[in-house]
Parts: sequence; C-alpha cells; structure tokens
Amino acid sequence: MMTHSFNALMHEFPMVAILRGVTPDEVVEHAQVLLNAGFRLIEVPLNSPDAFTSIRTLQERFGDQALIGAGTVLTMPQLTELVATGAKLMVCPHTDVELIKAAKVAGLYAMPGFFTASEAFAALHAGADAVKLFPAEALPTINVVKALGAVIPAETWLCPVGGVTPDNVKEYLNVGARGFGLGSALYKKGQSVETTRANAEAFMAAWKAYQK
Repeated sequence: MMTHSFNALMHEFPMVAILRGVTPDEVVEHAQVLLNAGFRLIEVPLNSPDAFTSIRTLQERFGDQALIGAGTVLTMPQLTELVATGAKLMVCPHTDVELIKAAKVAGLYAMPGFFTASEAFAALHAGADAVKLFPAEALPTINVVKALGAVIPAETWLCPVGGVTPDNVKEYLNVGARGFGLGSALYKKGQSVETTRANAEAFMAAWKAYQK
C-alpha cells in the first residue's frame, strides 16, 4: 500500500492530475504515462463516465505508487463509495465543512475548493490537507494568490486550479502558490496517451526549471 503521505508527495512534485472525462478502458494507459513523468497524485472527477470503476482500477493497479482519489465529490454517499474503493484522496470543488470532517474521520486526505479567505480558513479549520483556489481562471489570480498568501499560514498547500499551464507555473509559485490541480492543460476528454505524456512532461519540466 501507499506509504507516503500527502505532504511528502506534494513536496516531491506538487501537482494533482485531474482526469476529467476519462473512461475505465483508457484510464490505466493515461495514468501510467503520468506516473512515468513523475506524477504521484491522480484524481478522477465523479462526473466522468463510470468514475468509481476508474478509481478502483487505479487504486488496485497503482495504489502502491501514487495517491489516487476522486474529484467533484459533492455528497456523503459519494464519499462513502470513495472510501469503499480504498483510494485515499477526496477532492471537492467547494467548502463543505461536514464533508471535509467526514473525509478526515474516514482516513482520507481532503483537498476542498475555496473562493474566499473565509472559505479557505473554514476548510483548514475542518482539517483540510490542502485548499484549491477554484475556479482560478475566474479571478485576477496572481494578485489573489499573493494577497491570500499574506494571511493563510505559510505551510498551507494553496493550490490554484483552473487555467494553470506550464508557462504560468513559475509566476504562481513566485507569489505564494505551493501546488496545483491540473485540468484541461494536462488532460482533455478523448485525447491520446501521447498527448497526455507530452503535457505531463511539460509540467514536470516547468517544476524542475523553477527549482533551479
């Protein structure tokens, strides 16, 4: 089983791959190229086709190599079904304090979405392991991340999600972002495994360039 913590994996490479729209028959191939590129956190949003089948497949196949989870978790029944898969990461687009607390009680890592400082602090108080600024592209994000970084505890995994590309990773990191959720710039429904590989390698290259 996966022994590394969420914190350890984020320190290694702080990007969560979002496979929105992926199908069970293609999820393993796409996940494999992500792992080969260095990704260690992968989520399948629940509005993907037969998402729980994909999540179970990833957990069984790669659970010892990566932190697998569900995105777009909205309800307690969905959380219960996620727990049953053995996957350990719950990602949601909103700040639902009760859902966050329930995920933590169940032994999962929680990465809820937020849009205001009040929501961010509510999520952290409920036990969130990271907070995702979503939808980041709806805001003048660089300025917002910089402002939030001045008040949110420095050790918080503050992760913009939406509109993140290899070209703007460095700019976000320079103003206080500590991680990212990667959507369509990494994976779009129906794209080839080769495209996923190229996109994954581009994000890894951007991270390595920032570290130099």
